[in-house]
Order: sequence, then C-alpha cells, then structure tokens
Amino acid sequence: MAIKGSLKEASLPDVLQLLALGQKTGCLSIADRSNFGYIYFEKGRICYASIVNRRDRLGDILVKHNRITQEQLTAAVHRQTKEHGKKLGEILVAMAVISQADLERYMRVQIEESVYYLFTWTQGTFNFEADVRPERQDFLVSINPESLLLEGARRVDEWGLIEKKIPSFDLIFALDKDRLAISEAKLTDTQQRLLPLLDGSRDVNQVIEDFGLGEFEVGKALYGLITAGFVHRTGRTASAADAQITDARVEEHRNLGVAFYKTGMLDEAAREFRRVAELRPGEANAHFYIGLVALKQARWREAMETLRLAAEKGGGRPAVFHNLGFAYEQMGRLDEAETAYAEAAARARTDAKVYLGWGVVALKRGDYASAAGRLDRSRELFGQVPPPAWFWARALTAAAAGEFEAAEDLAEEAAEAYPSHAALQNNLAVLKELSGDLAGAEEMVRAARKNEPSLPQLSKNLGDLAYRGSRYDEAWEAYNRAVELAPDLGDDVYFKLGNIAYKRNDRELAAQLWRKALEINPKHELVKANLDTLSALS
Repeated sequence: MAIKGSLKEASLPDVLQLLALGQKTGCLSIADRSNFGYIYFEKGRICYASIVNRRDRLGDILVKHNRITQEQLTAAVHRQTKEHGKKLGEILVAMAVISQADLERYMRVQIEESVYYLFTWTQGTFNFEADVRPERQDFLVSINPESLLLEGARRVDEWGLIEKKIPSFDLIFALDKDRLAISEAKLTDTQQRLLPLLDGSRDVNQVIEDFGLGEFEVGKALYGLITAGFVHRTGRTASAADAQITDARVEEHRNLGVAFYKTGMLDEAAREFRRVAELRPGEANAHFYIGLVALKQARWREAMETLRLAAEKGGGRPAVFHNLGFAYEQMGRLDEAETAYAEAAARARTDAKVYLGWGVVALKRGDYASAAGRLDRSRELFGQVPPPAWFWARALTAAAAGEFEAAEDLAEEAAEAYPSHAALQNNLAVLKELSGDLAGAEEMVRAARKNEPSLPQLSKNLGDLAYRGSRYDEAWEAYNRAVELAPDLGDDVYFKLGNIAYKRNDRELAAQLWRKALEINPKHELVKANLDTLSALS
C-alpha cells in the first residue's frame, strides 16, 4: 500500500520516522508547488536523495570544505557541458582534483544536505512507493534516518515548527529508554542533560523550571528528541486536561487514529490513540490500538505492556488476548503466551487465526500433540486452503514428532498451493534432503532462490547440497552469497568455507574463516581441531 498525504497533516520528519521503523525500501517523493524532491530508502535507511531543478551542490560543498578551488569547479562544470551524461563528481575524479574516497564522502554530505533542505518544506504533498530504487546505482549511501532527524531538528530556528510537536507547555513527555539504547544517533549536551527530567511526571513548564534554560532552548532540544522518536507524549497536567475533555475531541482523535492505522502511518496512529488514552484513561480500545502499532513495529515489550493494560481496563475482545499472546511469544515468554492464547480461544471458539497462533506456541513449547490438534482445528475453521503460516507450522510439527512422511506430504501440498512461496519451497527441499532425494531437494532450493534471491538460508542450503556432492566451487559461491546477505548466518557456513579454502591450499584464508566460525560458536570442536592442526603445520 502506498503511503501518501499532506505535509500540513504529517510533517516530513514524521514520515521518515515511519519509513525507518517499518524498514521500508522504496522512494519517497515530496512536491511543494513546482519543487520536487526524492528520498530513497533501503530497508529503512536512506540510500539516496535529490532535489529536482536544484543546482548540483556537490561542487559548492567541495569548495566550502577547501577540497577544490573555485577555478577547478568552474573548469569541471565547463567540461561537464561537453561530456553529456557524466556526473560532476565523476569529472572531478577524472581531473584528479579529488580522490574517489573524497567523492564518496562528500556525496554523502550532499545527500544529507538535500534531506535537511527538504525538512524546511511545510506545505505540499508526499507519496511513498515501495521497491522503487534510484536510476543510478553507482553511488548509494546507508544513513540512519534518526541521525538526520536529530541534526535536522538542531537546525530548526523557527518556533512555529517546534510548536507542531509541543503545542502546549502543559504536556507531559516520557523517554523511550529502550529505543535510545539501541540507536546510533548522537545527542547534544543539552539533550543529554534533559533526559533525566523526561520521566513522565513533569510537564514542559516544570521541565523548563527544573532545567534552568529558557523556553526556546528547552523546546528546541525536546523537539529533536520527539522528532527522532526517543520521547513520546504521555499526558498533560490535570487542570488543563479536565478543562478540555469533550466527547467531540475524543471522537476526532479516535477517528484520526483509525484512519492513520489503516493507511500504515503508524506513528501518527499511535499519537492519536495516546491522546484518546489521555482524555479517556479508562478506555481499553485506545490501548489496544497502541499495542497493535507496537506489534507492527516489532516493539514487543511495549506491545505486551499496552495490550495487558487494555485487558485490565476491560478490553475483553478475543483480539486483545490473541495479540497479547503473540507479543509474549515474540519475547520468548511461552507459558504466558499459552495462557493468553487459551483465553482468546475460549472467547472465540471459531477463529481460525487464534487456533493457528495457539498451535505455533505449542510447537515452540515442544508440545507436538497439542500443536497438531490445534493446527488441525485451525484448518477446519479456515474452510479453504489455509495460509502459508499454517503449512509451515503443521509440516514442522509433523517433522518434530518424527512423522517425516506426513511432513513431506504437507510440504508438497504447500508448494502446490503456494508455488512462489520461497520459505515453503525451502521446507520441502529440507525434507527431500532428509529422505535422500538430493536431486529433488536441489531442484526445489534453486526454484525457491529464483523466487526469493534475498533469502540467505536458500543460498546456505544450496551450498550445503553442493558441498555434500563435493562440488566445492559451487558451494563456495553459494556460501559467499549467503554471508553477504546475512553475515551472522551461523558458524557452519564459515566452517565449510574454511574447509574449502583449505582444500584450495589457501591456509591463511582458511584460518580466517575458521576463526570467524569460532567467534559465532566458541564451542565448535571441529573448528578448534582444524585451527590446532593448521597451527602445528605452520
């Protein structure tokens, strides 16, 4: 689904934060009258940005940083008019006035500057199209949007922009410690000193008083933290809230929240439902939606706490317990997940998805008999071809119980029902390999990799099959593709890559690969033995 809207309703930093959290890949286009800009994302990180009909600022940036002279820039621009299709950076490198490393460094600066410039656009529209990539792939970067959001906020010098995030000093904000802990972004000294005061009990007036700086400095620092998603609004002082609570306002925020949720603008949806929760603290439905947003953003602890709060406040719908069970499951708290799913099943005895999730929890707990019963009941309730997740869980349940023939039959059925589903094809390939059908397994893995070339496990499995057949060149290529996609895929792939390197008499590379395997799994005895043998030979 495309993400689109007006910059008056959702600021560009909010949209960037949404795309980053969703780990989106695609192109965000921004239009403001006759101006157009583009920001490209790769798995939630900015990889390219440009502004149409704006002078290429790379040369200006290089002059500003004393990397080239104005005369060299003028000569390069003149040469560019004769060499159509060439970028200014390429010409400067060809003229030997900058190095390729300089080009890459300052291209990154140019991309960052383009994003900062787009932050100043407060009118117009935005539209995100998934899986659209830049036409030119010769130079892409990988920038954490949170860092740009913080720096962009530091450049804000208009109180009007700050007021969009802090419309009133009676608002209360709280720090998201978990998110800040895993972030790569760097805070200013003011922001660092502000953090202890954002404890969810002080409103902005009290924070300003306790901090000792003026409204603008505190507001600017707080604006940056909110924009980067490190701080969120939790309420407002009671006197202001009591004066402003109206049914119309609650309904307005609730309707906006639902609309944002349906269009995938999750941060905006959470903001609106938090306002509902502030105005109607006893309303369970607002907490339910906040929990759903947290689930979609893989913030499992927050989802669990919010959904549990929804249940405590009287949210007795099966969906509350279903999603609470899923949150517990993702956190590895399987006993609590079992209890929540049981409650959901008791309240919705004909919900196929509840029984599917309940069956997966039983599978993860090693209770294969219960898993089989629940999953079979789920299939009855679906009343048609069940979803891929059902086939995955049911085949794995059969295999775990030692029923390999039944597992292979289920995997065959899944591959027939969903012929382009790479994970299901991979499952069937593994079962074929276990049954001794190596040719069939390899054929299935190759088909799966063609459908989903970015799935690292497929390349790993293809490498295993080639390795088993002593086709070491093919195995080498497949394993290397796997670790390119997932460098921490596992110790086994590095162990076998090391073995192949050793067979090629490249002992130095073999040792390097085996050491990598040992980093991942320090208890790998074969790797230790290989390294000891290598050491004795040297």
